[in-house]
Amino acid sequence: MRRFVCGLLLIIGYLFWSGMAKAASEPYLTAPAAILMEASTGQVLYEHGARKERPPASTTKIMTAILALELGRLDTPVKVSEYAATTPGASIYLTTGEIVTLGDLVKGALLNSGNDATVAIAESLAGTEEDFAWLMNRKALQVGAYHTHFNNPHGLTDPGHYTTAYDLALMARYALGNPVFRQLVATQEDQIPAPEGVRYLYNTNRLLGSYPGADGVKTGTTSDAGQCLVASATREGRQLIAVVLGSSDRYADARALLDYGFNGFYNETARAGEPAGQVYVKNGEVTAVPVAPLMTAGFTVPVAQAAFLEKRVLLPAFVKAPISKGQELGQVKILYQGREVASSTLVATRDVAALPWWSRFKK
Repeated sequence: MRRFVCGLLLIIGYLFWSGMAKAASEPYLTAPAAILMEASTGQVLYEHGARKERPPASTTKIMTAILALELGRLDTPVKVSEYAATTPGASIYLTTGEIVTLGDLVKGALLNSGNDATVAIAESLAGTEEDFAWLMNRKALQVGAYHTHFNNPHGLTDPGHYTTAYDLALMARYALGNPVFRQLVATQEDQIPAPEGVRYLYNTNRLLGSYPGADGVKTGTTSDAGQCLVASATREGRQLIAVVLGSSDRYADARALLDYGFNGFYNETARAGEPAGQVYVKNGEVTAVPVAPLMTAGFTVPVAQAAFLEKRVLLPAFVKAPISKGQELGQVKILYQGREVASSTLVATRDVAALPWWSRFKK
């Protein structure tokens, strides 16, 4: 009887913890490699073949844009070389010798997926494609994309040019932290100067404007890579990142992943900088100081497990002035089944000066 009870408990425990990792019904996908990630925390909600190295096609341009935004000045004029202007594949039709700002080249790379724009970016920042690829690989390692290797800035097929769905999600999560990148990948159309008139740019990501909350990120297509898409969407302040590689229908796959994440999971998050309470201040110029998380802390579970998720704010009864902005005053913890799964320090969001000693005796 005791063995039967123990066995039953093991089965129940297995089913319960499996339920925590998966929502009720996983999405049907055509892509052999896919992943769904919480943008705020990096928590993986779904993955299939996501760690397998595959050609990324033009999703490569996420990294190209990151480096352009971090290493260059967007108003820098760039003279387009013949080599850049004649780059094969998708193009914004640059001409040899024309002057284009770095910022407009980034727009051309992210919206129209211009290969010529990426080569012009690479040459302006590093001199050659090869040296720029070295910078790309160094940055990939810095963001944790350990199974990625770039040989060019555009993603045209090369035997030594590869990444994984997981690594692309990491790169996209990092890039979306840059406000300029975030704005550009959410832009459906724009225009930039041309030698005669303007160039009209149209975002290749058809999720924008068609999927509720869609706000990025980048498409990619080659015969070797198939249909690729790094997508993002935000609803009620919660952003998800979906990556599909080698898909037969990337938009349907991305929609299925994003629907799965928004509808099937519950997220509890304490966001960096957002108000999380206040602490009474003794002998201060004000009676209380607001606090906010120093870093974002969050955790996601299937909707059926939402009741087991709790956010707990731990603050002292009071603190003594003076208080400095950024001073550690408490903690916020995310608990699952009573166990801590995420936490962040709570810090003061403003300075609070101490009252002069004589004013403390006034009634």
